[in-house]
This record gives sequence, structure tokens and C-alpha cells, in this order.
Amino acid sequence: MKNPSTTAGLVIAVIAAAAFGSSGAFAKPLLESGWSPAAAVTVRALVGGVVLLPFAVLTLRGRWSALWRARWRVLAMAFVGVAGTQLLYFAAIQRIPVGTGILIEYTAPLLLVASAWVLTRRRPKSVVLVGSGVALLGLVLVVSPGRDARMDALGLALALAAMVGCALYYVIAARPSDGLPAVALAGFGLLLGGLLLGVVGLTGIVSFTASFDGVVLFGGVVPWWLPLLVVGVISTAIAYAASIAATEILGARLASFTGLLEVVAATFYAWLLLGEELTLGQLVGGVLVLVGIGFVRSEKPRSQAPVASIDAERLAGS
Repeated sequence: MKNPSTTAGLVIAVIAAAAFGSSGAFAKPLLESGWSPAAAVTVRALVGGVVLLPFAVLTLRGRWSALWRARWRVLAMAFVGVAGTQLLYFAAIQRIPVGTGILIEYTAPLLLVASAWVLTRRRPKSVVLVGSGVALLGLVLVVSPGRDARMDALGLALALAAMVGCALYYVIAARPSDGLPAVALAGFGLLLGGLLLGVVGLTGIVSFTASFDGVVLFGGVVPWWLPLLVVGVISTAIAYAASIAATEILGARLASFTGLLEVVAATFYAWLLLGEELTLGQLVGGVLVLVGIGFVRSEKPRSQAPVASIDAERLAGS
């Protein structure tokens, strides 16, 4: 029988994916009003960090030593999980199509499967390999990258680096908490990551522009801060805290596959809230992603595994 905590972790991971996926429906009108992606993500991270800060302090309950022990994990979350991956992705889609960039970044679960294979020197079980293939096919159908010929080697390299960053995010989130609550890791990671994004934006490495005019949202005009607030609270604060909590329970690999639902959710929200087309292929793709997650979820733990292999598999998220 499956561990009840794993079921709870999956529920939390689905909530995180649904929260992450909602960002597109609220951020797109913001971007169309004059905000650059880097500027929107910077404010998003800072808002999310500020929202989580009181909860982070409350859950620590004065145990600041836990934060100090986890300082390298918090810094890694800020530099890799929040800032680095975002910057690499935005730099990539300046050179290659957005769909291609998303497709490459979200193959991170396959990288984790390959990492486990290399670290443990054991081929993943058939259910994991089948699940990986099915989920990848579903992701291709959902994203529908098309045949845009606008490609270059640097753009592809940046997208691959973003994929590595995405995989590392799950590895960082899956590390033992050692007394640091998930909300504290998310809160301090977002604050530091947002500050880093702001510094990079001010240097001009990526486009960093903002507009304070009204934003057209769902057929009406709203203040510019309203969609930012929604994205900062729901798609960032709640999403990161839930994602980290789920990954600590599930491990990096299963959590990363469940994270593919973010792309499915984003497509659904775009259809429901923005009136964008939802094709039969995308619906089939969403089902295939779910089937792929089911295959990975059904993997049974190995019995009598060597201690070194167990440690390596935990790092890789099995």
C-alpha cells in the first residue's frame, strides 16, 4: 500500500502546479501593457517573499539557528531556483521561440531520471522510462512548439541551462529540511532571488521596463498593481511554498514530473480566462502528462538497496 504521506505530497504538488500555472493568465495582460518579463518576475519574486516573510518568521519560532544551518540551501534556492533559472529562460526566448524554450526547460524530469541512472549505475525501472516517454509526448502536445525556424546555438544552450536550473531547483527543494520550514525556505529564497534579479535588471543584461498605466484584464481596466499582486501572492508565494513542501515529501523526481502539470494548468487558464484556443491535441497532451505521472508514481521501491545507492537516489529524487 502506498504511503499516505506520498498521497498528501501529490495533492500539495498539484496545488502548487495549479498556482504556478495561473501566472500566465494574469501576467500576459501586464506584459502587453509594457512590462518586460524580467521586471515582472523581479516584482513577482519580491512580492512573494514579502508575503511569506511573516509566516517564515512565525514558523521559525525564534529558531534562527535552523536558518543559519540551511544558509547554503537558501542561497542556492535564491540564486538557482528563483533568479538563475528565470534569467536563463528569458535570455533563451529572446533567441528561440517561446514554445521551444518551455519544452526544453520542462524536460528537467528526464534529466533527473538520467542523473539517477548515472549516480546509481542502475537502469531506471520500466515504469519510470515508460512514464518519462509518455509525459514528454504529452508535454510536446500541450506546448505545441510549432516549426518556427528562428533558432540559434546560444539560445538553445541557454534553454538547456534553464533546464538544468529547473532540475536543480527540485534537488535543492528535496534536500532534508534540518528544521527549516518550507515556507521559510520559500520566503527567504524569493526575497534574495528577487533582489538579485533586480540588480541584474538594472545592469541592462536583460530588458527591464515597467509601465504604471492601467492594465486591460478580462475585459476591463484595472490598476497595474492588481495583476502583480495576484501573481505575487498566488502564483509565487503560495506556489513556491507548496512546491517546496511537496518536493520534500516526494523527492525531486516525482515532484518534477508532477510539476509538468503547471504547463497543462497554464494552457487551461489561458483558455478559460483569456479565451485562447484549446485544441484536441492539447487536451490529449494533458491526459498523457497525467498518465506519465501515474507510471512514475507507480514505481515500487527497490528492496535491500546499498546505502550509497539509496543516498544517490534520494539526491536524484527517486
